[in-house]
Amino acid sequence: MTEIANESDKLPAAVEAFVLHWGDLGGQWGVNRSVAQIQALLLLSERPLTAEDISEKLGMARSNVSNSLKELLNWKLVMRVPVLGDRRDHYVAEADMWQMASKVAQGRKQREIDPMVTALHAAMEHVDDPKISATVRERLHNMHEFVTTVDGWYNQMLHVPPAQIMRLIKLGSKVIHLLKFVGRKDASQGGGG
Repeated sequence: MTEIANESDKLPAAVEAFVLHWGDLGGQWGVNRSVAQIQALLLLSERPLTAEDISEKLGMARSNVSNSLKELLNWKLVMRVPVLGDRRDHYVAEADMWQMASKVAQGRKQREIDPMVTALHAAMEHVDDPKISATVRERLHNMHEFVTTVDGWYNQMLHVPPAQIMRLIKLGSKVIHLLKFVGRKDASQGGGG
């Protein structure tokens, strides 16, 4: 890979294209464009970069870089690392794709799924209220079952080594075929599907 963090402020064309595209994708993921661009730059950098380096390379205001780095640090997608002989903070990105995906999933779960689980648990405490119709009660039960199942699955997956998850992903079409076969077999035996 080409050295990104050299004396020149010009990024190689492929790196610049990736940084710009990753920034655009960030908006689709609900992440600020600057945050995503900084993560991309650090992901492709062969050495730790300072906030000043990042600001120069991406042509961003120093305050924007600082705020974006704080967000990336909160997501644990970027880490501070010491550099011998330099007192400034230097940053590197999480480069392990499984770790990165896991940290993003964990952060999203904490921000999006956990509050929903809490709200549904609270609603379920009052689901037997006679003022609640059978339709609403059924919908609450269905949502509660779905969310707690997904939450439980997520918690199980935290303990599965990445290599095994990758094997499961690669087996995807075979597993789907097997599930269709098992479903047909259950249906033919009167077990549903």
